[in-house]
Amino acid sequence: MKTVILCGGRGTRLGAHGIAVPKVLIEIGGRPVLWHLLRLYAQHGFRDFVLCLGYLADEIKRYFIERHWRENDFTLEVGAGGEYEIRHHESGGDDWRITLADTGLDTNTGGRIKRIAPYIGEDQTFCATYGDGLADIDLRKLLEYHRSHGRLATLTAVHPHTHYGFLKLDAAGAITQFEEKPQLRDWINGGFFVFDRRIFDYLNENSTLEREPFVRLAREGQLMAYQHTGFWKCMDTYKDSIEFNHLWDTDRAAWKS
Repeated sequence: MKTVILCGGRGTRLGAHGIAVPKVLIEIGGRPVLWHLLRLYAQHGFRDFVLCLGYLADEIKRYFIERHWRENDFTLEVGAGGEYEIRHHESGGDDWRITLADTGLDTNTGGRIKRIAPYIGEDQTFCATYGDGLADIDLRKLLEYHRSHGRLATLTAVHPHTHYGFLKLDAAGAITQFEEKPQLRDWINGGFFVFDRRIFDYLNENSTLEREPFVRLAREGQLMAYQHTGFWKCMDTYKDSIEFNHLWDTDRAAWKS
């Protein structure tokens, strides 16, 4: 089964840190967030990846090529369509297969997935996710849930933490309680999708996955939510990268097995 990772965004909210470095290569504990994500999937038995490249695609390719020459734990080949085919030789475990596919500089999320349809082959189901979110999610249980309901698409719903502290005031305006960045009760889309290959019928070259395709799927009763209440965090801003590294340095990286 393939796992598709969206790696083509510009990372505009990272400011200067996202101009020269792709968001997926921002480091946590000395390793890119992409490496953490690949390892998360591999630990659950998902080892066949398709990376949808876009902005700064050459930097992502260079990361794998340089690691190949430096550490010699990758084998690189060029596919028939010009894509890179990479095998990562995992010590004591199964190899990872990674396809680097250029999906356009500014292609939207749905369009990127549409363009990698040939790489899915004959598989009826595939996983997909954003290249900047990490969680302590049980990906096998996510797949089991998807198969149990028989619908076309599953996304992982999460409770985010607000970026702001909440205040409670009494009638006179005195602060009675301060809650620092609480977890919200509402659900949001946390990525970590499982799709039936029929998803390609809902996409075109200009689709934004989270707009028309998801709206249509929801209207037709074909979009289900796997409710994850554990750790989830997205590398959205430079401050997020600091918080990720703090979690790693203090041995509180919940996504690390």
